[in-house]
Amino acid sequence: MQSYTIGQAARLLGVSPDTARRWADAGRMATHRDEAGRRLIDGKDLAAFSVELAKAGGGEEDASSTSVRNAFPGIVTAIKLGDVAAQVEIQAGPHRLVSLLTREAVEELGLEVGMEATARVKSTNVHIDRA
Repeated sequence: MQSYTIGQAARLLGVSPDTARRWADAGRMATHRDEAGRRLIDGKDLAAFSVELAKAGGGEEDASSTSVRNAFPGIVTAIKLGDVAAQVEIQAGPHRLVSLLTREAVEELGLEVGMEATARVKSTNVHIDRA
């Protein structure tokens, strides 16, 4: 399972590292320490927290609005595999993106819940790039 540093988690959640650190200190995000003493967040825990945060309308109140153009770096929060097709959900800060793609593409990318990925949007299509 992939783990994320506080800084990486902050970027994926669309908040400052200080905010992510405060959430971890308050127990809102479960963390553990690696052998070097750095605090890490398990990918599945971060995925669940990002969905919870988005539903609550969380994030920094003073965050400025910006055009993210067509790239949405985030974390995979759900994968539904069918025989041929698949559905992948990514939480990119406050944005939830869903892409329908082939099962083969999901397997080739090695996508799993909790891993970092980037959704790229062109017109009405959402493409997934593995980070």
